[in-house]
Amino acid sequence: MTGAAFAPAESVSYADGSIVSRTLLEKETGSLTLFAFDRGQGLSEHTSPYDATVYILDGTATLKIGGEPIDASAGEMVIMPANVPHDVRAEKGRFKMLLVMIR
Repeated sequence: MTGAAFAPAESVSYADGSIVSRTLLEKETGSLTLFAFDRGQGLSEHTSPYDATVYILDGTATLKIGGEPIDASAGEMVIMPANVPHDVRAEKGRFKMLLVMIR
């Protein structure tokens, strides 16, 4: 996809009962990864040594950052600060997101 226009939301598909991920770019300095979460799926609480940005492409995600819940819908971004516990869940239905990690 490098050097060509593409639609990120159409570049990863939903799968029943699963989380699907597709790495678009992986470099020493960071990564871009697409995710598609089926309803009820999620990533358990964890931390990262780097700031991470989530851009919601489709649906609504429920995130918890430092214990505080945040709902983010298509077209919205959330910045998750480094070393703060966070999780991501599909509580309100399926959603797709682009995760941007910059090291």
